Amino acid sequence: MWDFEIGRSVSIMMRTWPFIVFRMIVYFGITLAYIMATGTGASVGYGVGHISTDPDGPLSFALWGGVVGFGVVSIAVYWIREYILYVVKAGHIAVMVHLIDGRDIPGGQDQIAYARDVVTQRFAEANILFVVDRLVKGAIHAITGLLGGIAAFLPIPGLSGLVSFINTVIRLSLTYVDEIILGYNIRINSASPFETARQGVVLYAQNGKVMVKNAVWLAVIMWGMSFIIFLMMLAPAGAILFLMPGQLAGWAFVLAIVFAWAFKAAFIEPFAIACLMQVYFKTIAGQVPDPAWDARLAEASSKFRELKDKALASFGGSRWATAGATP
Repeated sequence: MWDFEIGRSVSIMMRTWPFIVFRMIVYFGITLAYIMATGTGASVGYGVGHISTDPDGPLSFALWGGVVGFGVVSIAVYWIREYILYVVKAGHIAVMVHLIDGRDIPGGQDQIAYARDVVTQRFAEANILFVVDRLVKGAIHAITGLLGGIAAFLPIPGLSGLVSFINTVIRLSLTYVDEIILGYNIRINSASPFETARQGVVLYAQNGKVMVKNAVWLAVIMWGMSFIIFLMMLAPAGAILFLMPGQLAGWAFVLAIVFAWAFKAAFIEPFAIACLMQVYFKTIAGQVPDPAWDARLAEASSKFRELKDKALASFGGSRWATAGATP
């Protein structure tokens, strides 16, 4: 079935509890902001709606006020995504990588400061990490097609519809590959984060069948857990909206999704990343990037070509940087 150890991943999460708490504060803080902004927008809209001569004016204005409040928070979350990636995600990944490698990490609040130092040494500025992450995300999209999708696993004729559906599942299962590559980047600690990211993507691609198999299993587990959490969150979301003015019952569904997203980001995501990093580090042990896969990715993905260009630039344009060597 899968190649990761669930018990080991749970143990890693328990040992990194300061970051789990940190994630809870950040993501549930965002959830609270959604609730407050939606409620405030609905309240303001409900009050303004009384100016209208339409009997349904207050309800309509309350609905649109809630939409505006929800949208404002969504824009704010979009703009702070670099900070979340740099401080929350990258820091947590750094301590998880050290635990997987059997290295000691501090406990308590010192763990967050320790992780920040590790990330700062690796990525001096948040925008560098963000650029690397964006390019890796773009390059990953090419891997499913290059692997031949599910046809590489089930070459059965006459199942084009099923093949298309499962290929979609595979693409969705690649959500955390950029975090895995970030973990590899932190683990290698080479002179160039762009070059190490390039190597990490190539290594993932050349071991794609093993990684995708585990990612699909993990995606199924996560989707099941997320759906259960979503159903559990419908009741509190509905109770909160019951206290708001206007007919906002439909927003219970939206807020339940936001609640489920917060739980997923705080608890399920680090578990998934710990599982996949176990498989990735074990699978690539002793390997070097395959030049053939490097060429395929460069041909298929403009983002991967941009990643290679930045890797070359970081070494002064030296050609050996694209040959799979580690500085």
